[in-house]
Amino acid sequence: MPALKTRFTEEMTSDGMRAQVAESWHRSAAAGVRADDAEAPITLPEDSLRGHREAHPLAQVFPLLDDVLGQAARDCDAVMAVSDASAQLLWVCGHPQVLRKAEKIGFVEGSNWDERFAGTNAPGMALALGHPVSIMGSEHFRHSVRSWSCAASPIHDPTTGELLGVLDVTGGDELVVPQTMAMVRAAARMAETELAHHKLTASTAPPEVRRKSGFGLTIQGLGRNEALLEIDDGSGRRSTLRLSPRHSELVLLLGSAPRGLSGDELAVLLYEEDNSGSTLRAELNRLRNLLGDDLLASRPYRLAADVSADWLALEARIVNGDVAGAVRAYRGPLLPRSTAPGVVRLREGIDSTVRQAVLSSGVPDLMSTWTRSSWGTDDYDMWVAQRQAVGPHSPLLPLITGQIDRLDRELA
Repeated sequence: MPALKTRFTEEMTSDGMRAQVAESWHRSAAAGVRADDAEAPITLPEDSLRGHREAHPLAQVFPLLDDVLGQAARDCDAVMAVSDASAQLLWVCGHPQVLRKAEKIGFVEGSNWDERFAGTNAPGMALALGHPVSIMGSEHFRHSVRSWSCAASPIHDPTTGELLGVLDVTGGDELVVPQTMAMVRAAARMAETELAHHKLTASTAPPEVRRKSGFGLTIQGLGRNEALLEIDDGSGRRSTLRLSPRHSELVLLLGSAPRGLSGDELAVLLYEEDNSGSTLRAELNRLRNLLGDDLLASRPYRLAADVSADWLALEARIVNGDVAGAVRAYRGPLLPRSTAPGVVRLREGIDSTVRQAVLSSGVPDLMSTWTRSSWGTDDYDMWVAQRQAVGPHSPLLPLITGQIDRLDRELA
């Protein structure tokens, strides 16, 4: 990466910066956030806030969070906030004097702290990365927020894994201790446990007469050389398997063919060269021993369960027009080391779909996410499109131009 003598990059690197924070600064700049913006924008006006808040799943657990973490925040002159999955703050509580200070940076109910609107901050980064994050003082992108520090953790639906929102504690330098993050993470897990309890007790029917819904399989293969397979037996028991490379290929191919595949079809998709049917049958028998007869059916070969997969969800987001959500969900190429013809075709199709969606979106921060990834760093067309999208006054322009120049030299 060429050295760039711009105020943007000098400010990022002068005292050293964590890699994930630097990435967030790039996303913020690419989205057009200005470092001298004073406040985060309001995206939930007062007349819409109440209804949105009351209908939100986290309304069930907010009293518990307020009692446990909210009170602790008041005691240490901090603020506790709960956002939805769009980083819109639904609840903000704390000591009145601290709340008035927070208003000056727009940290109020109804404001949006997505990185694309508010720059680098803990709630926005926790949403973007999907895991707990702490941001200290000068790591914030906007100058007005740099006297604050914050720690945030996502809250997920305990049964579906869907991201529901983010729990955050924001305050002064005294928050920059490991105990703060531990407390926030514990409170988020407690909220998920309480949500699970609500779901468990929602049905009044006794367990013995509840209908068994059947098996469910969830496959994760994006950015992984060995797929993860989560098995739900339909009665609330879940288990997770890390599959071998060959079993990963088999499960992905079968998961992409809900009507099933014949032995000949599966062999063509699995092997680069002609292979004996006995080799395939041996692999399938090993997989059946791992999964059980109930999950791997034959004639044709198929997964006998409700199948969901990360790459299928990603494609659905693109079809629905949610390119930003698809980019967040894209953790990398599908089984990147696999050379199985069927997997290669599937992988190249997914890569091309995501790339084209980002290219067509014209959204600078999505293009920046792509070009700063290992799979997109040499994407010449994307760098050129990003240069056009950011405009002539963007602080990212020197970096983009430098990368285009590098590729010009290498391609020449």
